[in-house]
This record gives sequence, C-alpha cells and structure tokens, in this order.
Amino acid sequence: MIEIQHVNKSFIQRGGSDFTALQNVSLSIQKGEFVSLLGPSGCGKSTLLNLVAGLEKADAGSVTVGGKTVTGPGPDRVVVFQEHALFPWLTVLDNVAFGLKQKGVGKAERESIAREQIKAVHLTKFADRYPHELSGGMKQRAAIARALAMDPEILLMDEPFSALDEQTRLILHRDLEEIWMQTGKTILFVTHNIREAVTLSDRVVVMSTRPGEIKKEFMIQATRPRDKADSNLYHMENQIMQSLADELEKVVKEEMGDEYSLQEKRLSDPAADHVGSGI
Repeated sequence: MIEIQHVNKSFIQRGGSDFTALQNVSLSIQKGEFVSLLGPSGCGKSTLLNLVAGLEKADAGSVTVGGKTVTGPGPDRVVVFQEHALFPWLTVLDNVAFGLKQKGVGKAERESIAREQIKAVHLTKFADRYPHELSGGMKQRAAIARALAMDPEILLMDEPFSALDEQTRLILHRDLEEIWMQTGKTILFVTHNIREAVTLSDRVVVMSTRPGEIKKEFMIQATRPRDKADSNLYHMENQIMQSLADELEKVVKEEMGDEYSLQEKRLSDPAADHVGSGI
C-alpha cells in the first residue's frame, strides 16, 4: 500500500547550511494497517508523514502509494494535523462537508455524508455549532469527521491529540480505534506518546534522533478493542522505552552538553521506585 524506499530528505537552514532530517529510510505499510511513528523531537516523523502526504518531496529514494509514485497531495490521502484547522465562520456540518463541496458533490448528498461522519465521532448534537462553541476534543473530532467524509484510503495523523488533556485523549483513542475497526482505513500516526502508540497501533516504528532513521519496529499483539489494563501493552511500553533510551540520551547531551546524563539523574536507590506503594 505505502512503500518508502531509501528516502533522504534535507532542508536548508538559516545561514545556508544543510539540515538532514531523514537518512536512508525504508518502510512498508500494508493496506488497512495502523502504524505509529515514534521518536525524539526533530527525528523526522512529521517530515516522513509529509512525504507520504505529498506535501514534501524526497531528495533521494522513492515514496509510492498503491504502486504509484507520490508527486503531490491526492484524494486517496488526507492529513489530520495537531491543530484542527476548522473554518471559524462555518458550522461543524459545513466544515465537514467543505471538501465534498469543493469536489462538486450535490448539497443533499454532501450533507448526508457529513451527518453520517459527524455521527461516527459522536457530534450529532453539535452539528450546527461553530468551532468557538466547541471544546478542544470536539474540534478534533470534527477534523477527523471532515477527513473521513472525503473517504480516503489513507489517514495521515500528525500528533492529532497532543494538545488535549489526558481524559479527552483517552476518549478519542477509543473513538479512533472504533472508526478504524469499522472502516479498515490505513492509518499512519505520528506521536511522542508511547502509551498512545501502543494502545492504538498494529505496529510501532521507532525512529532514531536526527538524521532520522528506522531504529526498530514493534508488533503490538493484543486483542481489540484494546484494554488499557492488558499486561501485554505494559510489556510493549517498557520494551519501546528501552529502545528509545539511547536516543533520548543523545538529544539531552546535544541540548545540555556531554556532561549531562539522563542515567545519572535517575534515583540512585532502586527501592525508591516503590516508595508509596501500599499506602
């Protein structure tokens, strides 16, 4: 479905020097798979997603979707960004139907499709509200409904829940998993949150610090719908955290200096990990 082969991507920094975001990245994503990209800030996760979206072009290598080279954005791929980007002068219904209107879909049909997707994200009672009348979680639900209304084969999600409180995030995890199970969409999901990645994904791809490369992949073998109390999920979180430890150490040393170490900042007494247990 999505084939990324030996991709390099650099940007010109202020001052004229090159900044290498991605280096020799190869990744295959199957139709209907839910894959999360996880890694330190600046490792190229969003850049890789933008290459699949057609918003950026690789300097070397290839990106194909369904066997066709990605040369720009297309109706088979829709991006859900961290910011909802709803039009403030349009109601939820009109926001969700906006893309369909641009495609020339008739009013009755596009309204029917929009209401169906609004119902899927549990916003039926708020269809006639404007964005300023919604909570952050509701706005992001509306953005997801707008993406689904276009019926893309692939949803590209760039940290869509990062600005939300934990309670709202958990609710949207459940909603997104339900939508994915019902629609069978292919989802490429960027996140910094290990638990979020493990809870939602079939596969978690860990990227190294810049220049970004694929460091390791983890298959999440747990029943769906996911139970957050599943011990398999906790086990996978720990494995992924161990895989990320060296990368996080590199980031800290780059920002704070070689004399700084995350390992040295840990509590020296292992028993301290259990302080408060049983209280």
